[in-house]
Amino acid sequence: MKVSVLVLAYNHERFIAQALDGALLQEVDFPYEIVVGEDCSTDSTRRILRDYQERFPDRIRLLLPERNLGMMGNFMATFKECRGDYIAMLEGDDYWTAPDKLQRQVDFLDAHPECCASFHNARVVHDAAPERDRLFHEAPLAKTFFGLDEVASSHFIPTCSTLFRRGLYPGLPEWFRDMPMGDWPLHILNAEHGSYAYLDRVMASYRVHGGGAWSGSSRLSVIEKTIKACDLINLNTGGRYSKAMARLTRNLEIEAAEIFKDEGDFARAWGRLKRAFRISPASCGRTFKSGCRLLSAWLWCGCLGKGAC
Repeated sequence: MKVSVLVLAYNHERFIAQALDGALLQEVDFPYEIVVGEDCSTDSTRRILRDYQERFPDRIRLLLPERNLGMMGNFMATFKECRGDYIAMLEGDDYWTAPDKLQRQVDFLDAHPECCASFHNARVVHDAAPERDRLFHEAPLAKTFFGLDEVASSHFIPTCSTLFRRGLYPGLPEWFRDMPMGDWPLHILNAEHGSYAYLDRVMASYRVHGGGAWSGSSRLSVIEKTIKACDLINLNTGGRYSKAMARLTRNLEIEAAEIFKDEGDFARAWGRLKRAFRISPASCGRTFKSGCRLLSAWLWCGCLGKGAC
């Protein structure tokens, strides 16, 4: 088996058919399987998946746990069942738009053994506001290959675009179960074994909708989850990525401060700025600039002396 397409499905009755259709329409010269972890949906997702499996029994393997495993439990269980030399990621509410996506990525990685994974551009589609649709990377990335420090320092890889080598490590560590997301820490584990290669083509769509585990969250919620992920990664990897985690956490704390400032919650804004400074006092330029903006807004609103801070 050359490729396993790892699909996670939970309450995706409106989207799962489009996800599977994009995977089934791949034009390839190698065998591949679609491994779907269906996490006890409360809607008709499981019925739709059973129908697809009956129609494509040689292509779709359907995992049907008897109880809800949760996002990370389902991810780990489905990951374990993948048998391909490569694993392609596809969440049940996203979809692929290019029939040659898998072939292009496999050909590239076969020709570049120094790379552990490849990814490409994707279109961000808004379920309720199509006028807001955009490219995930609106400007071309500056280079093709990205190393561990870059992968660990920021989120720039669309999950639905990722294809990586299986078997780089024995399996997902148990601490993955506590992570608030699976893709970014997975990229970090992969990038310990090679670079990530970017293919400058739009070959998938990442869907933003109210029911999305990630896309449906507010920006502040995403920030909090990412900070938690940084702490867990540091705790469970012996601090191997401490510099990258500190840099990312500092930037997220500053962004949180800006959000609270815009909401007029100056006390929380100052608190987040102080956290940012404590995390990385040697790199305080951005923290200082944000602090100046916060002080200006505070004075402009007439909060000085009113106990707001």
